[in-house]
Amino acid sequence: MISERTKAALASRKTTGIKLGNPTNTAEAAAKGRKKSINEADRFAQTVLPIIASIQRSGVTSLRGLAMALNNRGVRTARNGLWQVSNVRNILARQSAANLLL
Repeated sequence: MISERTKAALASRKTTGIKLGNPTNTAEAAAKGRKKSINEADRFAQTVLPIIASIQRSGVTSLRGLAMALNNRGVRTARNGLWQVSNVRNILARQSAANLLL
């Protein structure tokens, strides 16, 4: 019965010219979401890169060493986790990419 009523209601609305479904362009929405994620990642990188530079000046240069130093200082990742080698590598790669664009 529910199915029949739903189908009847949708058919009725369709005949009156009302547009059914999600009007959002999914490709456009996905592009906006990607852009927002990139902007947030850039903002986070700008806050943590000075800390990484300070650690590097103290003599720690390996990715593992940088991750350990960030964890020891109580600095959390963008998602509030502990630093791993891959997190440090991604932040440094973001910095390199930004420098290439300048």
